[in-house]
Amino acid sequence: MSTRTEGGHEQDMPGTVRRVCLAAVTAALSLGLMGACGGGERTGAKEAGGEAPATSRPSSAAPSSTASSPAAPSSAAPSLAATPRPDLTGIGASGGKALTQGELNRAILADGDVPGFRAGPMDAPPPGGETADRSECLPLTAVLNGKPEPLGKAVAYRQLVGPDNDRPAVSEFLTTHGVRDASTLLNRLRAAVTACADGFTASGGDGPSTYTGVKRLSTVKAGDDALAFQLTGDFEGDPVPLVFHLVRVGGTVATFYTANFENGATPRMPPALLAAQATKLT
Repeated sequence: MSTRTEGGHEQDMPGTVRRVCLAAVTAALSLGLMGACGGGERTGAKEAGGEAPATSRPSSAAPSSTASSPAAPSSAAPSLAATPRPDLTGIGASGGKALTQGELNRAILADGDVPGFRAGPMDAPPPGGETADRSECLPLTAVLNGKPEPLGKAVAYRQLVGPDNDRPAVSEFLTTHGVRDASTLLNRLRAAVTACADGFTASGGDGPSTYTGVKRLSTVKAGDDALAFQLTGDFEGDPVPLVFHLVRVGGTVATFYTANFENGATPRMPPALLAAQATKLT
């Protein structure tokens, strides 16, 4: 099994990290992320601190992903225990204000908002993406495509990497909708998580993809509403857990994503990132 490096050349990936990236790590989520498709060893991507090539689909040898991988258990605790900077102030989204693009750009997480985490730009997704084969699962593929529905009136993207050799690696997209549409977005996802618990298939990009299950996860108490779920992808029998945490503040939704391409364990989302983002929006 191999992955493609920048320029389209294939490169073997050693041991348990020899995986082709999943379709779930769409260009929307992967462009600019610093984690490597291969997990902890960062094989097949640029070295830490640089961008890895964009990716799209899991069903064939795809371009190298910049998808995030969880920190090893021995090094995860410092990142996960981080706390937001105490002097963060909000932009006033809690009253239902529809933020402008400029306000979103100021509100999205930045360097220093959570000590130990660096923030960098992430490109907007290209056209296209995956489409679930079942209508009730479409909200899930919309999030996978980096375009949660109802579509936002403005959106900002960010990559976030922790202090443990650029781990954990998390991607974020911040979308403003208005309170009604923002609430609808989370409610549709809740319904999809329940309806698609046994999995589904999706098509698009480089070919079909299989997701073997969807389940709710515990949420962080932040914002006006929150949802967390795991979508498990399948690549040649190997489970690849993709974790999403969403926090709504008024009419704005922050979507955070991380994944584990190494060992099938559920990756943990640093709660300080969600808390800091909710504070900056409030």
